[in-house]
Amino acid sequence: MPNSPLVTKAVVPVAGLGTRFLPATKAIPKEMLPVVDKPAIQYVVEEAAAAGLHDVLLVTGRGKGAIEDHFDRAPELEEALAAKGNDERLARVREPEELAMIHTIRQGAPRGLGHAVLCAARHVGDHPFAVLLGDDFIHLGDPLLQRMIEVRGQYGGPVVALMQVDSDQVSRYGVVAAEPTGTDGVVTVTDLVEKPAPADAPSNWIVIGRYVCDPAVFGVLERTPPGRGGEIQLTDALRTLAQMPAADGGGVRGVQFRGRRFDTGNPVDYLRTIVQFACERPDIAAEFVPWLRKYLDDLA
Repeated sequence: MPNSPLVTKAVVPVAGLGTRFLPATKAIPKEMLPVVDKPAIQYVVEEAAAAGLHDVLLVTGRGKGAIEDHFDRAPELEEALAAKGNDERLARVREPEELAMIHTIRQGAPRGLGHAVLCAARHVGDHPFAVLLGDDFIHLGDPLLQRMIEVRGQYGGPVVALMQVDSDQVSRYGVVAAEPTGTDGVVTVTDLVEKPAPADAPSNWIVIGRYVCDPAVFGVLERTPPGRGGEIQLTDALRTLAQMPAADGGGVRGVQFRGRRFDTGNPVDYLRTIVQFACERPDIAAEFVPWLRKYLDDLA
């Protein structure tokens, strides 16, 4: 049976060490690296807010204070901008604090995504919630999260976001086996495998960093032993739920996403994201795109 409570809360794990971006992330959280002129984490929170999720819990770790500061007021900076009459920049400075009600909790040790979600149990309580990974985001013109919430309302139970990739990429992700439902673009997940070898992957549909979960996932996570890398994997808990009978609260749906996803978790994809966003910005593209074309022509 579909579950009735509305999804209004989002959990955003941001406790990772960002080792792929060292030395830049030695003192700066990777989620604060800019995509043009906004940190990556702001795009994630904007995505949650656009889906109606205005209660956002950031699961942070040591050295992540800059993320909290970004979503707080900056009185001295605001006063300086106001004194100069720079209303446009003042509005942009205030924008992060106005997106949502931001809460934080510390994940004491990086013990995996499943453990990060468990840290949110007290804040979430008995409510369904979304999980958005802090180092990738979806274009606001492609309302994936809204669609996932609709699917949860239709079918009940957890919902994961899926994208199709080339077979040689599956070992970087959780991969699903799935069966069609009566709804186009929605599947029933029958199995999930975390980072399989290409020959062992059940498909080339990967789980990307968007989930809609019921609070029942917390009990499953508490019983989930450490998996790959010695970490508690959310994928393992969702696999358990996918294989449970519906009468016992089992069943996982997947939304097949074919829109625009931006990965800022590794240097090459991060650079691709910056270039694409710069080319889409009218205030930047007029100067940037001709330069980029000339630069690429000169490389040829």
